[in-house]
Amino acid sequence: MERIKQAIEKVKNQHSSGASPLAQPHQDHQGTTFPPSSAHAHDELEDVSYKHTRAVKLQAEHLEKNRIVAFSKNDPKSMIFDVLRTHVLQKMEENGWRTLAITSPTPEAGKTVVAINLAMSIAQQTNKSAMLVDFDLRRPKIGAYLGIPMEKSLNDLLDGKAELPDVLVNPDMPRLVVLPTRNPVKNSSETLSSKKIADLIKDLRERYESRIVIFDLPPMLVTDDAIALLPQIDCVLMVVANGMSTKRELEDSLSHLPAAKLIGTILNKAESEPVGYYYY
Repeated sequence: MERIKQAIEKVKNQHSSGASPLAQPHQDHQGTTFPPSSAHAHDELEDVSYKHTRAVKLQAEHLEKNRIVAFSKNDPKSMIFDVLRTHVLQKMEENGWRTLAITSPTPEAGKTVVAINLAMSIAQQTNKSAMLVDFDLRRPKIGAYLGIPMEKSLNDLLDGKAELPDVLVNPDMPRLVVLPTRNPVKNSSETLSSKKIADLIKDLRERYESRIVIFDLPPMLVTDDAIALLPQIDCVLMVVANGMSTKRELEDSLSHLPAAKLIGTILNKAESEPVGYYYY
């Protein structure tokens, strides 16, 4: 773990600017009846309804199996993500940021689990809403981890077979909307750098003032997908699995990020740590 912390500090010092971030989040519920004006942010959150967004019930056993703990405040482990939420939102608010990418140096670091739990924690704040987008187009997992039906998904939106409201899901939690991806997407790097995706990100970011948009991205060192998309995202949270990424891999991953965009790094799967996460 000490090597991971040293690597973080080394890259931070090499980039001579500090990482501090966020925005005034805003609300997601694409396809609902909220007005898009910032003057109506309070009304957005008071009048949450899902007239066009599919609302689905989640199964507690399925969530527990996939380590989704923030859904229930009765789970003590949910406090980990509440603390993370507070750090993230405070930093984002400093810069007025609304979009957050979550990635990792290598696969199996637990980035998707972190993304889902963080989105749920943010949505539980009464003055915030969250949208969770599965942009890991090679290995999409969010829908499966949540156990939500995906008759319509980002795949259909990209193929022109559905409109945005058709593919959004409210997973049994007020102020949270998910945009899942059902199947891997060919030419994923080119797709993520396309104008269609750029327009989608802009729409998701700007539609509601109260929304924070969280994008689950592929690992940094496996493909160039994340690198292609990062210029369009305000800030980045890096998830590192204890004992699974080398110091060199972490340094290489962080070298692709402007220091100003790195909102923090989480050490995941750190059994020696009481909370299981080291946040920087």
